[in-house]
Amino acid sequence: MESSWSSSPERVEPRFGDGSAPPPRQRVDPTPGERADARFDYAGFWQRAVALLIDWLIVVVIAMPIIVVSFGADYFSLDPVRRSGDLVIAALVGALIVGFWRYCGATPGKLAVGIKIVDAATGGAPTTMRLVIRLLCYFVSALPFYLGFVWAAFDRRKQGWHDKIAGTVVIQETE
Repeated sequence: MESSWSSSPERVEPRFGDGSAPPPRQRVDPTPGERADARFDYAGFWQRAVALLIDWLIVVVIAMPIIVVSFGADYFSLDPVRRSGDLVIAALVGALIVGFWRYCGATPGKLAVGIKIVDAATGGAPTTMRLVIRLLCYFVSALPFYLGFVWAAFDRRKQGWHDKIAGTVVIQETE
């Protein structure tokens, strides 16, 4: 009786039900998003959280004294008349953030921890419009209990919702 194991080096091709060989495998190029995974070393959630904390500390240390000197301590009351300048201050801070992103690739906090923002498709610097969209989408990430920011902890590309919508990723600085 012959054994079903053969010591011959012949390769046995698997057969379909009709006895034919399977079609040859075709090479499938990865999508741009899949290619980006191999190129980038994504910044993790905690690294991004520390960068955000540094940024907020800078804003508080710099902005609060300026606000107190400019508007007085009464500025912090809940009176809507005294809070009328909030929109102007928010616009100035937003412009400053987009400016840092555009010209430095990151805010001071991100620079301090060695991470930067890049275009998810190209790996290059994002356009100014893409960065403005990213900033505005912070509201989308923040509204449902900051879930859009926490999402970065579980996403394979470490993107928050604002990153996904704007088409950006945050990566380790290599220079």
